[in-house]
Amino acid sequence: MHPRNVWQAMSGPGFLLSAWPWRSAGYLVSGAVTGVVALVGIVTAAAVGGALAIVLVGLPLLVLTALAGIPVAQVERHRLRMVDRDPAVDPHRRPAAAGLRAWLTTRLREQATWRELGYALLFAGLLWPVDALVVTAALALPLSMVAIPLLMATVGGGEEAKVLKQWTVTTWPTAFGVAVLGLLLLALGAYALALAAGARAELTRALVAPRDGDLGARVVELTRSRVRLVDAFESERRRIERDLHDGAQQRLVALTMTLGLARLDAPPGPLADQLAKAHGEAGKALEELRELIRGIHPKVLADYGLEAAVADAADRSAVPVDVALELTGRLPQAVEAAAYFVVCEALANIGKHSGADRAEVSGGHHDGCLSLEIRDDGRGGADAGAGSGLTGLADRVSVLDGRLSLSSPPGGPTLLRVEIPCEWSEHFA
Repeated sequence: MHPRNVWQAMSGPGFLLSAWPWRSAGYLVSGAVTGVVALVGIVTAAAVGGALAIVLVGLPLLVLTALAGIPVAQVERHRLRMVDRDPAVDPHRRPAAAGLRAWLTTRLREQATWRELGYALLFAGLLWPVDALVVTAALALPLSMVAIPLLMATVGGGEEAKVLKQWTVTTWPTAFGVAVLGLLLLALGAYALALAAGARAELTRALVAPRDGDLGARVVELTRSRVRLVDAFESERRRIERDLHDGAQQRLVALTMTLGLARLDAPPGPLADQLAKAHGEAGKALEELRELIRGIHPKVLADYGLEAAVADAADRSAVPVDVALELTGRLPQAVEAAAYFVVCEALANIGKHSGADRAEVSGGHHDGCLSLEIRDDGRGGADAGAGSGLTGLADRVSVLDGRLSLSSPPGGPTLLRVEIPCEWSEHFA
């Protein structure tokens, strides 16, 4: 398995013969160069902007100075690839609208922008000199010692050479001894470079490409994708409902009417009996199709909203249901659908399992949240996870950041509560 970053490479065999020491050196050298450029750019923009701020011409430069961390961070995320192969994700959000104004507004309100500015100032003022110092200590000094025999043979005329400009070597055994020592220091320097590059990479990632930020972005995108799937699912349900209502149902209605008229015109006998049987079967098929359409997505919910749909479900319940639902407008379609099917499932469970004499559906929209309560006076002991169908509905509600809770002690009563945060999508006058 190939190491993903310089830390893992250091712990494995063959580190000195791999490309990681060179990658570490390149990372630190490029950091020193980039830091000098960042320092010159930030100081120049701040100085010129401050000097011209009196006549308002320098204000755009001051704004650019505040945004200087963005390009610096972008370069740093690219440089991270030299010592860390894990993706460095851009933490910035995409502006809601096009244009420079929307982009500036979004960036100036993001914490990531100011965190990157802080990193750019730290980078320009402190980090790049440290990068340069580490490279000098880990590479330049050992290499100068390794080159002593060559210097003695060329510049020193075979008689002497300066070691680090501090002491003089006058014999060949000493010169080769210094070169061997330089090789050992160069090997140690490779590890020092890797340590420094790894530490710098971790600091850079923490400030301009945090791993938890990547995870947060993935969670947000996953949540958004789940919401999009729910919306698409509801749209598809409504399309199927329309197709069945306007197509198959109308054909069955026409067939039922035709069979009814044929039954009236037929003389008594076997043919009339067969027509009567076919008319009855067509009527049953039509009723079953209507129930299927209502289960897919009831037309009353799409046309008149949650309050009317819940009242319709209560009228069809096997147990008498009191409805006290107060809604003064329409809610988002996904919210209405989720709430409606929770009510339908709860009423179905009450009719099948509770032994209740009466049930009640109440609730409304308050403080940006839809709240529904379904209660009955049955025997209690209900379990949401025991095949009641509420588990899937709870998952569906959770996609909308909602919550479903069940209280059903033995002996009753049973209370099912649904809370879904949402805003009005339409108000009636």
